[in-house]
Amino acid sequence: MLQVKIDSVRVSLMSQHRLIVLKEIFGDRYLPIWIGPFEADAITLALQGVQVARPLTHDLLQNVLQALGARVEYVVVTELTDDTFYANIVLDVDDEEVIIDSRPSDAIALAVRVDAPIFVEEDVMDEAGILPDPDITETGGEEPESAEFLESALGEGTEEDLGVFKDFLSTLNFGDLPSEEDE
Repeated sequence: MLQVKIDSVRVSLMSQHRLIVLKEIFGDRYLPIWIGPFEADAITLALQGVQVARPLTHDLLQNVLQALGARVEYVVVTELTDDTFYANIVLDVDDEEVIIDSRPSDAIALAVRVDAPIFVEEDVMDEAGILPDPDITETGGEEPESAEFLESALGEGTEEDLGVFKDFLSTLNFGDLPSEEDE
C-alpha cells in the first residue's frame, strides 16, 4: 500500500463533476478519482474545518463509530474495475480488525474527519496513477502547473474514451496549489 494525501478537490465550472486528486506522500504520482458533489462538499468542509449546525452523513458515521467504540485505523483505495474505484474502511473494534466496503469518496470523507491515513493499493496506482510531465511545468517537474499532466498521462489512443473527463481536465489549474513549503 502507498500512503497518499489529498492534493486537491476540483470542481468543474461547466458541470456538476467533481474530482479528488490524491498524491503519493513518498512519490510523485497523482491519482484522480471522480466523486459526487455531496461527497466533494463533505470532504472540503472537513478539510477547511467548517462546522455545521447539524451532523452531515459522514459526521453521523463518525459519531456512530465513536459511540460504538470503533476507531478508524485507515482507509484504502483497493481496486479499479471497469472504471470504478473501490475502497475499504479499516476499523479497530475491540482490538479486532473489521473491514467495511466503501466508495473512495465516503472513505476519504470519513478519514479527514477522524484524521486517519489514506492509502492506495500499489496495483491501483500503477494502473491509474499519473506523473506530471516535466516538460510542461515551470519548476522542472516538481509541481504541476496545470491539468495538462493529467491529460498527457492518459496516453495516446484514449482520445475517444476521454469525453467529459477531457473537457473537465482542461478547466483545471494546478498553479494555485500551495507548495510543500506552504504546508
